[in-house]
Amino acid sequence: QVQLVESGGGLVQPGGSLRLSCAASGSIFSIYDMAWYRQAPGKQRELVAAINSGGRTNYADSVKGRFTISRDNAKNTVYLQMNSLKPEDTAVYYCNGGVSSYSGLRNYWGQGTQVTVSS
Repeated sequence: QVQLVESGGGLVQPGGSLRLSCAASGSIFSIYDMAWYRQAPGKQRELVAAINSGGRTNYADSVKGRFTISRDNAKNTVYLQMNSLKPEDTAVYYCNGGVSSYSGLRNYWGQGTQVTVSS
């Protein structure tokens, strides 16, 4: 069974940095497009950043220049480096991706990790 497990969230002051990780585990054949989403209280879940299997990336306008998504295919892990954090970045961050396994090609979500930006 494939699982995506996020880590690295926490409390940080405005202007600070955090690095989120999302590790895929299970009987994985291949990992395709991966992305980070976030959901703040009372708001819809939104796409933050995405990276395809070739390393091409795209970002929400609100995080361009501050966040960097990357992946380590050997470790089945995707990262989100978040710099110059703002209070409005506070949300639960979710990892999402397409994974091929014995169950076929499916889309998976992680359980989420809380990021709180506050002084």
